[in-house]
Amino acid sequence: MTTGLIPGLTHRESMVVAERHTVPHVTPDWAGFADMPLVLATAMMVGFIENTCILALRPHLAPGQCSLGIHVDVSHIAPTALGATITAQVELIAVEGRRLEFRVTCHDDFALIGEGRHRRAIIDTQRFMQRLEEKRAIR
Repeated sequence: MTTGLIPGLTHRESMVVAERHTVPHVTPDWAGFADMPLVLATAMMVGFIENTCILALRPHLAPGQCSLGIHVDVSHIAPTALGATITAQVELIAVEGRRLEFRVTCHDDFALIGEGRHRRAIIDTQRFMQRLEEKRAIR
């Protein structure tokens, strides 16, 4: 059973942009990123926002529960340099059963760099993994 999950719940996290968070370092599997500018990667900003939502929810989930991202609608509107501090601010704006919606923003040392909405679903981790194993067995 979840506790305290009502619209209005907020959480904030900050981090310093390291080289591993920049576009050329997203993954060696995709060569297209290799010669891009050394700025915060959109994928990393979105991951950071998701992590902020996860940390906001964690104290409110029952043992054996976690949340998974099910939709991301976030604009990355300004570049952020290596070494800058970014801060994600998330606000729970809707709770519909086990589905949750957040309003999200991300700022760097100077301005807004990203904003949008993110939806997550609360799951029973053991049951989820069991279903995943059943799906794998079908292949």
